[in-house]
Amino acid sequence: MKQKRRQDVFLGKPRLVAVIDIGSTAIRLVVIEVLADGTYQRVDRANRPVRLGRDVFMTRVIKRDTILQAITILSGFVELMKGWQVGEEDIFVIATSAIREARNRDTFIDRVLMKTGLKVRVVEGVEENHLTYIAVQHSVDGMYGSFSKANSLILEVGGGSIEVMVLKRGKMAATHSLKMGTIRIEQQMAPTVSQSGGEFPFEEYIREQFRVTMDGIDAETSIGRLRYFVMVGGDARIAAHNVGTSQGEAYWIIERNDFVNFVAQLQRWSVEEIVRSLGITYHEAENLQPALTVYKIFLEETNAEIIIVPNVSIREGVLLRYALGHDNNLNPQFASQVVASAQSLGKKYHSDEKHSQHVTGLALQLFDQLVAEHGLGKRERLYLEVAGILHDIGYFINPSGHHKHGQYIVQHSEIFGLSKNDIQIISNIVRYHRTTKPSNNHFEYSSLARDERLIVMKLSSILRVADALDRNHNQQISSVVCTIVDGDLILRVPFRGDLAVERYGLSRKGSLFEEIFGYRIVLEQE
Repeated sequence: MKQKRRQDVFLGKPRLVAVIDIGSTAIRLVVIEVLADGTYQRVDRANRPVRLGRDVFMTRVIKRDTILQAITILSGFVELMKGWQVGEEDIFVIATSAIREARNRDTFIDRVLMKTGLKVRVVEGVEENHLTYIAVQHSVDGMYGSFSKANSLILEVGGGSIEVMVLKRGKMAATHSLKMGTIRIEQQMAPTVSQSGGEFPFEEYIREQFRVTMDGIDAETSIGRLRYFVMVGGDARIAAHNVGTSQGEAYWIIERNDFVNFVAQLQRWSVEEIVRSLGITYHEAENLQPALTVYKIFLEETNAEIIIVPNVSIREGVLLRYALGHDNNLNPQFASQVVASAQSLGKKYHSDEKHSQHVTGLALQLFDQLVAEHGLGKRERLYLEVAGILHDIGYFINPSGHHKHGQYIVQHSEIFGLSKNDIQIISNIVRYHRTTKPSNNHFEYSSLARDERLIVMKLSSILRVADALDRNHNQQISSVVCTIVDGDLILRVPFRGDLAVERYGLSRKGSLFEEIFGYRIVLEQE
């Protein structure tokens, strides 16, 4: 299948790229040819069932036999890739929830490397969301205008987790990686089904498991008012093949009622009947009922009449993100989604939006004018923007010590497109936006790498200056112009009133900047 790609994506000589996804229920391979005109097409694929999720979600450990089974599968994939002459640098291997949660994940990753030469990258839940979003965005690129004006929900039901993304007018409003996939549902249901001795309310059981989760997501984002419901994954594609209408090669459309009726029909069939009726493998059939039931339960929480099923998976996200550099946090469109997610988090905790946005704007003005002094780039600028938006989020818990409370909230939150390490850096910037200086006695700070600690110091010092310029929370300083004269950083602001409060704020919060950059801060009026 040939996929059209935007012109700003990698253009070069044709090459073969392989992506392997080590999931909870299967290990999947796709080999893709990237053409010189910037398009790509799948040339081969393979899918082998594996018991990784059944081991890990029950015992937290991958059993010896399962490790051997996985290595055998991966060794076979290596031989297949050799046949296609895929270069080592063009092989990308990811692992999701099962490996992520296994206590012996490091042992598994090492055995795979030693036996197959494959380097496994374990993706976090929030990164899994990101990769899925990239793939979906690319697949429905032709509908971007419609998506940007409407509210949408993107949902992927896997064996070990459920990835949820809610977009408001095309902007990321919330992301969740829920530890409740089809294998977990099956394992939790098994004892109850056994005790029931016969008929069991399958759908009601799943619905009850999601009641609190659904209420929480709806309270946060009002998912009832959605226009587009996007289902991602192999189970969704099976439904689309049977009751959907193809929209070219990129995606299918399913009418709401057609999908609901299809799920109801499946629930009356045994796994064997599903295999015979749909012409799919037993492995595909055994998780189809619970997966589509979860999609149905989420769908019923919305008013969406149309379901979109993109012809993509997380593997296309890996291809676009890592192999082709299609989307990263230097990309303006992606960065805007990160910022939208941070703004949504700030609203959730009732942060002072006007003050936070104003301080963020001033901080970015300082950052841009002082590039020659701090030497940081677009990635760090994004860190500063997110930290500025969230710097006072800790007031939700208590004004006293709000910098520490803010660090805790950020550290334990999901922000779309940011890894745990990114969030750790940002949470430290939030902590040090007040007067306390970074210290190696603080574990969250000292655990960062040396270059990351420098980033925290530089960005928190800039954020302090910006925060001091709006100490009254009245946004009276609209802009700032920086000039360095004889060892002083002159901050010129277009305000004719009294700046005594701001000067006092700079006297308290400017010392870290002076210590790091060596300039005394002087505030002047234009």
